[in-house]
Amino acid sequence: MSVVIGVRVPRRLKEELERLGIDYASEIRAFLERRVREEKMRRVLEEIRRIRERIGWIGEDLAASFVREERDGR
Repeated sequence: MSVVIGVRVPRRLKEELERLGIDYASEIRAFLERRVREEKMRRVLEEIRRIRERIGWIGEDLAASFVREERDGR
C-alpha cells in the first residue's frame, strides 16, 4: 500500500521539471529509497563501530564481512 507525501516546491521549479520532461515523482521516489538504504547502512556501520569499541580490535576482514552480509541480505 502506498501513501501520498506532499512537497512544496517553487512554481518555477515545477514548471522547469515539466518543461524538461523530468518525471519528478519517480525521481523523488528513487531519491527517498536511496536515502533510506544509505541511512540503514550508516546505522549498521555505527553499530559495528560500537561493538568494536566494546570487544576491542577485530580484523578489517570481519567488519567487511558484516557489511557484505547486511548488503546481501536485501
